[in-house]
Amino acid sequence: MEKIQGAIKKHVLVLPLPLQGHINPMLQFSKRLASKGLKVTLLTFTDKPSTKGEDGLISFESLSNTSEESRTDKDGDDYMKKLQYMVTLKLPEIVAKHEESDFPVTCLIYDSILPWVLELARKVGISPAPFFTQSCAVCAIYYAVHEGNLKIPIDDKAFVLLQGMPALEAYDLPSFVYDLEKYQGVLNYLASQFSNIGEVDWIFYNTFDILEQEVASWMTTKCPIRLIGPTIPSMYLDKILEDDKDYGLNLFQSNNETCLEWLDSKEACSVVYVAFGSIAALGDKQMEELAQALNTSNYYFLWVVRESEEKKLPRKFVQETSEKGLILTWCPQLKVLAHRSVGCFMTHCGWNSVLEALSLGVPMVAMPQWTDQPTNAKFIADVWQVGVRVKMDEEGIVGKEEIEQCVRQVMEGETANEMRKNCQKWKKLAKEAVDEGGSSDKNIENFVEELKCSSDNSK
Repeated sequence: MEKIQGAIKKHVLVLPLPLQGHINPMLQFSKRLASKGLKVTLLTFTDKPSTKGEDGLISFESLSNTSEESRTDKDGDDYMKKLQYMVTLKLPEIVAKHEESDFPVTCLIYDSILPWVLELARKVGISPAPFFTQSCAVCAIYYAVHEGNLKIPIDDKAFVLLQGMPALEAYDLPSFVYDLEKYQGVLNYLASQFSNIGEVDWIFYNTFDILEQEVASWMTTKCPIRLIGPTIPSMYLDKILEDDKDYGLNLFQSNNETCLEWLDSKEACSVVYVAFGSIAALGDKQMEELAQALNTSNYYFLWVVRESEEKKLPRKFVQETSEKGLILTWCPQLKVLAHRSVGCFMTHCGWNSVLEALSLGVPMVAMPQWTDQPTNAKFIADVWQVGVRVKMDEEGIVGKEEIEQCVRQVMEGETANEMRKNCQKWKKLAKEAVDEGGSSDKNIENFVEELKCSSDNSK
């Protein structure tokens, strides 16, 4: 691997929530830290991580022998309590084990959704630093709730005005803010991410300065945030880490060869790529409307339908669309988005997917489902102007005509050309942010230097 700096003999533990959308950005950040000379250990909840360290600098230690895939309980509170129990039990052991080594642990970077980790880190004598896996704008909304600056419940007819952001309608807000009845208790949990935020020296955000410039500048006045994204494998951006071609730690298996061979057979910008992430689940009616829209459109389509969702597909749909479509249970999304034949990405607007599309210059049809996705969709359509957002009917369904119209708007015509120009602009800016000397690269460099100095001064 090129441009790996000499070992600094400082050791950082990284603790993500064991979900694919949280693991990926924190693993990529780990690779960046390792490239600056830090020793990095990613803490997992499975005994067999399917990846290798970067030149031995990234290692993996398990907190449990139960992977996210094998989780059977459906109670979120119970699951989080189990995680807290495992981390509380194992973290002191791991820190103590490395105490007499050449690389004693000096810092724990933890998923912001686990704010109780801060106190645990302090107890074992290491510096805590939360990592926010959602956009700065979404986090600013939760921060406003925590500080009492956003009154709940939301008035459906009023605009929400927050510092550094466009005027937001109720349906632009995260579902946990807008739909309190459906997600009782979740909002308080998310707002608690900021309960002890004033007690840390570093707060990391998976975004970059110019992408969310106004809201990030405002948040910087409230807490010591560092923008270090986008956390996309290096070979799709700056190409400094030459072996960094994918995320590496995957909870789902994909058929790469079938997928890429099929894309190779298609013309440039002729394929609509449809994927809704690792968690979001469409209802039966919505699956039917989407299937009909893809079937009657004039475009090829690649649709990722997880195994748990396959039963919702209309009868004989796969056979009837075999000449124009390919349906897979999972796929290598980065390779797909980077492929010349992909002209449009229909997405649930999860933050990782949004950053990938922006970084690879692919326009989007935004079809948000829940959590942070409505806010991300607002920025896609109205702020960054790299896509369109579908409109739902009174029953919350996006009809086949609406889907077809939105896809056509992104795939062809003058509006599509403008979106593509904007996509290329953001692609260039994303690369510049992580490239040597870029804003995110400098923030990572400064953290490494500050960590070294703080550790040295504490001796």
